[in-house]
Amino acid sequence: MPTYDYVCDGCGHAYELFQSMTDGVKKTCPKCGKKKLRRLIGAGGAIVFKGSGFYKTDYRSESYKKGAAAESGSSGKSEGGKSDGAKSDGGGKKSD
Repeated sequence: MPTYDYVCDGCGHAYELFQSMTDGVKKTCPKCGKKKLRRLIGAGGAIVFKGSGFYKTDYRSESYKKGAAAESGSSGKSEGGKSDGAKSDGGGKKSD
């Protein structure tokens, strides 16, 4: 529920009111009782995005996803080849 700012044109009393969006605009000032209350236009609250679908990588195109998968697959093979070579070199230098 949003917070609305109100000001009374009769007495100058200003306050914030936490009310539902479906509630009507208040007309009577709680301080002086006159029907000169006016709702102000506020800046509003910040929007908070929670959950999946709000990150820039969540809506990547299929071509981007395929390219990224191919790139990670090819780099994994070359690194795997290097690590296997290192293991065989280490095995050859073992002394009994």
